[in-house]
Amino acid sequence: MSNKGYQPPTVWRQTGENGGAFASINRPTAGPRFDRELPLGEHPLQLYSLATPNGVKVTVMLEELLAAGHAGAEYDAWLIRISEGDQFGSGFVGANPNSKIPALVDHSDPTPVRVFESGAILLYLAEKFGAFLPADHAGRTETLNWLFWQMGAGPLLGGGFGHFYAYAPTKIEYAIDRYAMEAKRQLDVLDRQLGEHRYIAGADYTIADMAIWPWYGQLALNQVYEAATFLDSASYANVMRWAEEIAERPAVKRGRRVNRVTGAPKEQLAERHSANDFERAAS
Repeated sequence: MSNKGYQPPTVWRQTGENGGAFASINRPTAGPRFDRELPLGEHPLQLYSLATPNGVKVTVMLEELLAAGHAGAEYDAWLIRISEGDQFGSGFVGANPNSKIPALVDHSDPTPVRVFESGAILLYLAEKFGAFLPADHAGRTETLNWLFWQMGAGPLLGGGFGHFYAYAPTKIEYAIDRYAMEAKRQLDVLDRQLGEHRYIAGADYTIADMAIWPWYGQLALNQVYEAATFLDSASYANVMRWAEEIAERPAVKRGRRVNRVTGAPKEQLAERHSANDFERAAS
């Protein structure tokens, strides 16, 4: 199908499904579509998510906190199947009015605190536990620079390149070329930064790495969109070095499995309620 000659109407109206992997759930409206309360586990931190790159950010952070000895970071991770529309249940919309995963609810205090948007969750947890965010002003600022870089750049990679390259019902050359160019530009931004620093924000592993790796690290390692060859990811040597190093961290390996229901069975852990779940799932 070609868009040649298409003229947008004066006022856009939805005329039917627009095709693609998520066409059946896409609507131009917000709010709950049905009543469903969120499940509640035994830990103060309750995560509702799926192992997309945005979801992996948070499960990696939680597993890294636990690995660093922060016992208060124990959590329950509940599966939200976005392709089935779980994110439009009333309970989830209460946790995140934008109906996007991940959403975190902290029950540590009498009044639960909801946290939505993956970057906000990383920052919330870093401040709550005093970890993976430098305490000095300059280091904190540089880390937040890159955290917000990812939050701004990610939609161009996911909703832009990823959608038109992997999910759109037809291959549109202009759209793929436009977003491939931007994806490669972003990889070059990271490659230059990582040519001067071991980690994204400097010498230390921070929430900036946890935000960026699930998108760009997994992209480089061909774990997102199967586009590494198309984008010539191997040519970004510094990104590859960083991506491979972080992929070997035990907490990252565990975090990638949480709320995952695709891939090899050993890579999946639909729900996580204790550290023992990893062993049980692997046996």
